[in-house]
Amino acid sequence: MPSFKGDEATNYDERIERLVPGYELLHQLTFAQCQVQLEADAKVLVVGAGTGKEVIALAQANPNMHFVAQDISEDMLAIAQQHFDQAGIANRVQIHCGDLNALEGQFDAALCLLVMHFVPDDGSKAKLLQAIRNQLVSGAWLWIADLMKPETPFERDAQFQVCQQLGLTDIGVERTLAAFEREFFALDRMRFAELLEHNGFGVAHCYFKALSFTGFVVRCQ
Repeated sequence: MPSFKGDEATNYDERIERLVPGYELLHQLTFAQCQVQLEADAKVLVVGAGTGKEVIALAQANPNMHFVAQDISEDMLAIAQQHFDQAGIANRVQIHCGDLNALEGQFDAALCLLVMHFVPDDGSKAKLLQAIRNQLVSGAWLWIADLMKPETPFERDAQFQVCQQLGLTDIGVERTLAAFEREFFALDRMRFAELLEHNGFGVAHCYFKALSFTGFVVRCQ
């Protein structure tokens, strides 16, 4: 899994928009669902919070919500803390660097956007989903988005075509293609559904798809 240290953390927000077609739309649709589905004072866990984009957007729109921003990158969370301070929401956000299992739980919802495809399917994906489930109250919602396996022979080529239109350079394409071989562990929908079911979640409903990047909403059983 990438370390997201140093320049990787500093340049993340600029870089990610060139790598994920529909990046802003994914977040817009996720936040809209949170707005209509969650209580005004909901407690939300953001897994892989990175530089804090999701937390800030939800916190500014929902002044009574509280959050835990979790990540394994100290550098990313240091940037997030600066952003929370600047946005005036730091008093409603707990930062947690490390294992999800160290948290106290009882969250009303969780977001896990563009995280799980970095986790190998060797038991590690299942452990991540189980750790998230352990933190959620019964009936809580999970919004999860990941890079999935291509559904057509040309989907991946089209993905990189769009990324170049978004500003990804030829060198960036080469590096990303290499990363696909060693850093990304994409699932097909059947395996994804199986992992959810085995770790305490119900049926996932797709709410976003931009080529191989797919967003699902699913409820705890």
